[in-house]
Amino acid sequence: MPPSPALPVVEAGHDLPAAILRPVRGHHAFEACVEQLGTAIRLGVYPRGGFLPPERDLARMLGVSRTTLREAMAALREAGLVETRRGRGGGTVVTLKPRTPSARKAARVTDARRAAWLDALTFRRVVEPGGAQLAAQADLSADQRHLLEDALADVAAASRAADHRQADSRFHLTVAALSGSPRVVEAVTSVQSTLHEMLLAIPVYEANIAHSDRQHAALVRAILRGTPERARTVMEEHCDDTAALLRGLVG
Repeated sequence: MPPSPALPVVEAGHDLPAAILRPVRGHHAFEACVEQLGTAIRLGVYPRGGFLPPERDLARMLGVSRTTLREAMAALREAGLVETRRGRGGGTVVTLKPRTPSARKAARVTDARRAAWLDALTFRRVVEPGGAQLAAQADLSADQRHLLEDALADVAAASRAADHRQADSRFHLTVAALSGSPRVVEAVTSVQSTLHEMLLAIPVYEANIAHSDRQHAALVRAILRGTPERARTVMEEHCDDTAALLRGLVG
C-alpha cells in the first residue's frame, strides 16, 4: 500500500501567521482585516509584547491596500490590542491593554455574555436577511416607501455616535416592519437590542460607518425596486461585515 502523502507542516512561531491570515474580499476589507488580525492576536499567534510584521508584509498577506490596513490597525489601537512605537526599534506591539472606556467595557465581558453575543450574531444572520427579502416582496404603499427612505436619511444625517446607533436601529426595525410579520419584528427587535449593547463595547470607526451607509442605501434600492434576492444578499453581507468587526474586537 503506497504511503499517504505528507501533510504540510506549520512550524510554530514561523509560518503560523501565514497559515492564519488570508486575502480578504475587496468590498469588505476593513472589517475582515480587523477580524483576522484581532483573532490572531487574541489566540496568541502574535503574543503579548511581540511585534506585528511590517505594514507592507501584512498588507500583502491580507491582499489589501496599505490605506485599508492602516484603518484596521487604527481600530486595533483604539481597542487596546496594539500600540505603535516610534523611533529606532519601533513598530506595532501587541499590548492587549484596553485604554478607551469602550475597550475596557469589552475586556470585562464574561465568557457567558460573550457567547450570548456571538449567538445573537448568528441569529441575526438568519432573521434579518429573511425580513429584508419579505419587505422587497411586499406591495408597499407610498407612505411605507417614504417611511423607509426617511429612515435611511436619518442614519445618514446622524452626526453623533449615539444618534447614529439609534438611527441605525430604527432603520433595521423599519425594514423588519415592512416585512408584514409581527414575529420578524419581535425577533429583529431582540437582536438589535443585543447588537446595540455590543456596539457600545467598541469604538466608532468612520470606515465602518461609511461602508454600512452604502449597504443601507443598496438595501433600500433593492426593497423599493422589488428585488427580494438582492435585498437578502445585501442584508447578509451587511450582517457578515458587522459580525466580522465585532468578532475581531470583542472576541
